[in-house]
Order: sequence, then structure tokens, then C-alpha cells
Amino acid sequence: MIEIVTGDITTVVADAIVNAANESLRGGGGVDGAIHGAAGPGLLAECRHYPGCPTGSAVLTGGYRLRARYVIHAVGPVWRGGTSGERELLRDTYESAFRLARERGNVRTIAFPAISTGAYGYPKREAADAALRCMVAHEPEFDGIIACLFDRESASLYKTVLSGLRAGAE
Repeated sequence: MIEIVTGDITTVVADAIVNAANESLRGGGGVDGAIHGAAGPGLLAECRHYPGCPTGSAVLTGGYRLRARYVIHAVGPVWRGGTSGERELLRDTYESAFRLARERGNVRTIAFPAISTGAYGYPKREAADAALRCMVAHEPEFDGIIACLFDRESASLYKTVLSGLRAGAE
């Protein structure tokens, strides 16, 4: 089941939440900064064990003070006009997060933000389409997939895109 909610991903109850991380894995602004702030210093300490994470990839850490057991740090692409492989990189980002969740074995619920749509400038409709296509493809593997959006406008867009994908599949 895919659920679309408006809210703060740091408060979501799920086995794993996905962080819209940067390549350094050292925290930043937006979702990344909020997750690091809510999780506490243990998260940054664990992230320091990684040399970084390339765009399109992800790493898994503990959740520390979050309500989620794990954080999957997924690095999405910076929007460069759509001609630099951004769509493939965004798809790879979501696929990497799902792969890590499956490999962990005890992740049955997972929550995603709108990766790359903040400071990285990815157009929201195109990002929603890429994200939801991956979510629909992996839906049978999980008990719940949550798209946790920061504002009602984004949540409404996700609902419209998901409805269109579901209608096209019939």
C-alpha cells in the first residue's frame, strides 16, 4: 500500500525513513538537516564511517532518536535541465533505497521525502512521476510505502500522479 501524507518525515513511524542526503553524508539543509537534527549526534558519527555516497546510491544507518529504526541516506541528482541523466539518476536513487531496505530483511515499512525537489531544483511533477513509478513497482514487497511530503500542494500532486499511474495500469 502506498500512502501519501503531509508532514515532517522525522516524526513518521516506519521501519526506515529515507533521507534526501548529499554526497558527503554529513548533514545539510532541508530534509537532510531535519533528519540529522532529530536523530542526534549518533547519526552523524555513524555517517562519518562512510567516505561519502555517489549520486544515485544510498547507505543505511541506524535511526538513533528517530521513530524509525533505520535511515536510508539516498543521494538524488541536481537538476541540470534534464539532459544530464537526471531521470535515470533519480530512479537509481529510489531503487538503491529499496534495495537496501530489502537487503536489511526486517524493513516492512519505508517512508520517502520528495528527493531532489528542494535545493537540488528537480521539477516536482517529474520527480513525483519517477518516485511513484518506483514505489508502485516495489509495492508488493513491503507492507507500507509512505510518501511524506512537506506541503499540501506536493501531496496533492503526488495523489494526482499516483491516480494517473494506477489508471494507466488498468
